[in-house]
Amino acid sequence: LEQLRLEQEITDQEATQKALEKAAEVVEESKQEKVRWDMWTALSMVIFLLIELWRQDFQEGNWQDTGGEDDEIAVLGKAFKGVTFPDKSVLTSFYEKRILGTTGDMARMREMVEGFADDLLEALRSVCNRDADMEVEDCMGVGSTYENWRVHKPFVCDLIVPFSPPEPYCFQSQTWCSGDSFPPDEQGYGTIKVCRADEHGTGCICDKTKLGEDMLCLLHSQANTTRPSNEMEDLLCFKNTQYLDADQVMKWFQIAVTKAWNRISHKYEFDLSFSLLDSPGALKIKFRSGKSIAFNLAPVVQYENSDVYFISHFPQSSLAADLPSSTHWFLTFAVYERRFIHLVSKMLPANACHVSCLQILSFLHGKQCSLTGPSGLTNYHLKTVMLHLLQAHPSQDWAPEKLEARLQDMLKFLEKCLHEKKLCHFFIGNGKVPAELGFPIIFQRAEPLNLFRPFVLRRDVYRKTVDTFHEMLRNMSALIKEYTVHIPLAHTNRIHKESL
Repeated sequence: LEQLRLEQEITDQEATQKALEKAAEVVEESKQEKVRWDMWTALSMVIFLLIELWRQDFQEGNWQDTGGEDDEIAVLGKAFKGVTFPDKSVLTSFYEKRILGTTGDMARMREMVEGFADDLLEALRSVCNRDADMEVEDCMGVGSTYENWRVHKPFVCDLIVPFSPPEPYCFQSQTWCSGDSFPPDEQGYGTIKVCRADEHGTGCICDKTKLGEDMLCLLHSQANTTRPSNEMEDLLCFKNTQYLDADQVMKWFQIAVTKAWNRISHKYEFDLSFSLLDSPGALKIKFRSGKSIAFNLAPVVQYENSDVYFISHFPQSSLAADLPSSTHWFLTFAVYERRFIHLVSKMLPANACHVSCLQILSFLHGKQCSLTGPSGLTNYHLKTVMLHLLQAHPSQDWAPEKLEARLQDMLKFLEKCLHEKKLCHFFIGNGKVPAELGFPIIFQRAEPLNLFRPFVLRRDVYRKTVDTFHEMLRNMSALIKEYTVHIPLAHTNRIHKESL
């Protein structure tokens, strides 16, 4: 019996051992099967991704023919496939014959316009009521004409004229990046509150305590009283508010300029008129010979103690075409842009090609728009591209012999921005702005401002802009040849010598 019991235990142990071995074999087989399954799954995902990438590339390659969604735009560099890019010698010849020869009279025109504008503003001050009207300061030249890269005729001088309210009032600025609540579509704008000079300061003690009948404040006389709130419109404010109204400013400025011209018109042998109804200071000088000179005299408000200004209108530009309301003003950094270009130019090689690149690009885009209609791109967008590349490339990269390479860089950077629908404002949110400019730190620390945001909201404008850009690339060589061969070299050399 004992022997039988031992044999039964041995048999049971052997059966258990076999069962464990079989279970181990099953587990091993399942592991191998799982590995094979995971490999097959990964391989299937890779194949699927390759098919999807091929499908997207195929659609993007046929974007203009199939009319797909607006995001299906050629990726960076694809727009240049099949495009014959002019070489350095052709570009240099085109620049010297077509662009350099047309800008010779720009300096003389600037001098003439500035002299007349100074005289006009002096007359404007004389016709204004010093106790009730806005105080006008000296004008400043900004924009392409003063940065020496404007190529399209007629040449136009852009002048800004800071103004301030009469005493004891002052302007209080409010912007989207100063903690005030502004919705996303109002970034880049600000409002201007008209208040007494002592409303946002400590103020005088006579405003906070009762003085006796025999006591007189030496700072404030009885005549220096606050205007009633229902008379704030006299200070060009929007109805029943303390906020400066751009439309009111426009009417005031046009009336003041008209009165000033009537006072000094006898001194000049030409006529002066407003050339654009929707711009307060778009003026045109018309000589008796039939020739004319256009210039913009835009009233602006200084932001605190900086060279940033609030401007209500951009003549002949779409930068601020759709203001949220007449109490919203766009901020312009034109003075800092001119100052930055001047600062960088000192560190670049002699006859650097940065301005040449911008002029050629502006010329080509302008000619393409004259053929196919207006585009969403503006000269300000093109200048912003140049400013970004000036900061990104070392100074030696802008030598004159590298004109072709830098022009290609500008075109590819612009294509990338169009593809992403994102072109950041050069100054807002840029922590690398040189300290020598004295740029306000509040704008450096702000969130970057996307100048291409309208493309996200307007598909039709975006598609038209992209079509125009691609058409310009295809027509680039033809346009350059067309506008080079029709100008005799001898005539161009003469113009060039006169301009120098």
